[in-house]
Amino acid sequence: MKLIVGLGNPGSEYIKTRHNIGFSLLDYLAKIKGFSFDKEKFNGMYAEYMVNGEKVILVKPLSYMNLSGGVVYKYINFFKIDIKDLLIIQDDLDMTMGKIKFVYNSSSGGHNGIKDIEKYLKTKEYARLKIGIAHNKDIDTKDYVLGKFNEEESKTLNHTFEKLDNVIEDFCELNLNLLMTKYNNK
Repeated sequence: MKLIVGLGNPGSEYIKTRHNIGFSLLDYLAKIKGFSFDKEKFNGMYAEYMVNGEKVILVKPLSYMNLSGGVVYKYINFFKIDIKDLLIIQDDLDMTMGKIKFVYNSSSGGHNGIKDIEKYLKTKEYARLKIGIAHNKDIDTKDYVLGKFNEEESKTLNHTFEKLDNVIEDFCELNLNLLMTKYNNK
């Protein structure tokens, strides 16, 4: 069994904001793959998806970004997920808009959602999919990450999401080195 968690903030005011890129990718994948976030448990909306007979649990924590760790921890324990079968999808300020990068055992880079997850899991040894949102240093960081994508950024993001059409299946079927080879150079 695999667990894929997209980070974001609940509430309509956060839809299509930079910090919600994890939610946005999961919503995009739900639309093209035909699953829906119709279940709620442990302060998270979740969906189940099958890949070659293996169940994948996809989660959108409803605890707000900076408190995601408790939700992730509860799903791991309840579904008895091995940490090697966890993937966290997050935004990254330090990467250009739309850049994709899989990492493992990597620094939080100051991302408070990741810091909270690491506090609960007591490890950094899990896979993360980072999606670049760039950083406009003329805007306060909090205002920037909670701001909505402009038209050009939205087009870039749509193109990025199209590159990730098969990321669920690939996470189930490929080891981390192959995932990095396939996606990190796009």
